[in-house]
Amino acid sequence: MNEDIFDVLIYLFENYMDNEIDIIPDTEMLQTELKAAGFNSRNISLAFEWLDTLALQEEPEFKAAAHSFRIFCAQECKKLDMECRDFILFLEGMNILNPVSRELVIDRAMAIENITISIEELKWITLMVLLSQPDEELAIAHMENLIYQETTAFLN
Repeated sequence: MNEDIFDVLIYLFENYMDNEIDIIPDTEMLQTELKAAGFNSRNISLAFEWLDTLALQEEPEFKAAAHSFRIFCAQECKKLDMECRDFILFLEGMNILNPVSRELVIDRAMAIENITISIEELKWITLMVLLSQPDEELAIAHMENLIYQETTAFLN
């Protein structure tokens, strides 16, 4: 099976994070299930590490001013093309992301080993970041709509 960390993360999201289940299997059981589903051990480990790091993220010490803007560094520009950077700023302008969640999205995108991140991968990263934040139900609903909608007419 030719998969990467995103396939593992999406599998976990669709089977556990998106459903309101009472009991989530422990890590060992999840790893066994993922291996049985055809995912390789390395990508499973990377996915769990990525999720663990997200769960441990602390709120940055900065507070963005109301009229501040984000300048992307060279490494970020290399990994996140113009479409991705514009999408992040669009989400912030729509109040789906706030400055803290924006930085978490960028951090988690940069943590992926891929040379570049596609817009679809960025959408999933954003959704998973929002799921890790308290009181983001409306933003999560908006992101789910952006991920699952058939066309991108909403963005045009």
